[in-house]
Amino acid sequence: MTTEPALEQLNRLVGPWTTAATHPASPGLVVDGTAEITWLEGERFLIQRARTDHPQFPDSISIVGIMDRDRVEDAPNTSSKLTTEPRLCMHYFDSRGVFRVYDMSIDDGVWRLWRNAPGFSQRFTGTFTHDGDTLDGRWELSQDDVQWENDLAIIYRRRR
Repeated sequence: MTTEPALEQLNRLVGPWTTAATHPASPGLVVDGTAEITWLEGERFLIQRARTDHPQFPDSISIVGIMDRDRVEDAPNTSSKLTTEPRLCMHYFDSRGVFRVYDMSIDDGVWRLWRNAPGFSQRFTGTFTHDGDTLDGRWELSQDDVQWENDLAIIYRRRR
C-alpha cells in the first residue's frame, strides 16, 4: 500500500456495494443497483463500476486518484496550482456518453465530490455510518451558480 495519506483514505470505499437511488424527477421510484470499487494494481487509483436495474439510469465507470501530478510520488505538476495537499479527482464516464471530472475529498466520516461548471455545477456529500457499512449520499445541482437543488439521492450498503 502507498504511504500517501490521501490515497489511504480511499480504502473506506473499497469493496462491493448495493445501491438504492431516488431522483426528484421520478417520485416514488427507487432504482436498485451495485457498485464495485477496487484498486487498480499498484494501489494508486481506484476503479468504481456502477450498474443500475433501470434503463433510464446510466451504468458508469470512474477512476479516482491524485491528479495534480504526473505520478503519485512526484512533486506537484508545475502546470497545476501548488498546494500542500494533493488534488484528489474522480474521472466519471457513463453509458449515455457523459464524462465529467470532479474534485474530491474523503475522511473518516464524509466523501465529497464537486464540479463547478457554469450552468451545471454539481456537488455530492456522502456520510458514512460509524461502522462504515452504509454511505448516505446526496447530489445537488446548480443551474444558475447561486441556488442549489436536490438531485440524486443514493444509499450505498456494503455487501459482505
